[in-house]
Amino acid sequence: MNRSVKVAVIGAGVSGLVVARELKRENHNVVVFEQNNRIGGNWIYDPKTESDPLSIDPNRETVHSSLYISLRTNLPRPLMSFRDYPFVKSESDPRMFPGHDEVLRFLDRFADEFGIKELTRFDTRVIRVERGEEKWMVESLSRGSEFLTREVFEAVVVCSGHNSSPRIAKIPGIEKWGGYQMHSHNYRVPEPFHNQVHFVFLFFKDKTKS
Repeated sequence: MNRSVKVAVIGAGVSGLVVARELKRENHNVVVFEQNNRIGGNWIYDPKTESDPLSIDPNRETVHSSLYISLRTNLPRPLMSFRDYPFVKSESDPRMFPGHDEVLRFLDRFADEFGIKELTRFDTRVIRVERGEEKWMVESLSRGSEFLTREVFEAVVVCSGHNSSPRIAKIPGIEKWGGYQMHSHNYRVPEPFHNQVHFVFLFFKDKTKS
């Protein structure tokens, strides 16, 4: 039998939940750090948007959700499942692609069934991780507290994702354009944009080129 070790898992989204379950199954001492007040990561819908619509002001209050209210997955339910934990078909929605709220319920059931919430410190943000000679020092800050908590772990798994920090394209001359600019990270509902003309710029990396 493998030796049980103390492991920090940063983030309680999809990856963090699966990692925590597998580590728990191997009888490791698992602590999950989650900066939100619930599990779900990117699948938590937040109607709030950031004060800076382009999300470039370093002093803005950060909103971690990038979901808009009508978002549905681009994968069908069978592919949204875990191999040993199927996505239960919704009785109220016959469509193949689930909405974000249904995905969040799926993750909630998963976390409840495998006891992940009991391992999770909610409203707790990891500030720093430092490698020692043999172990890791993790500094965290709980919401409402002024004092950092320092703990030693034998392993750290980073599952914090990268979709809450918008990537801003560099467009020559865009600063001379006087119109309203907004990153899709801050889009939630269509009503504010009725009867307006919009330009949507889509950027992606071509993985076929080296």
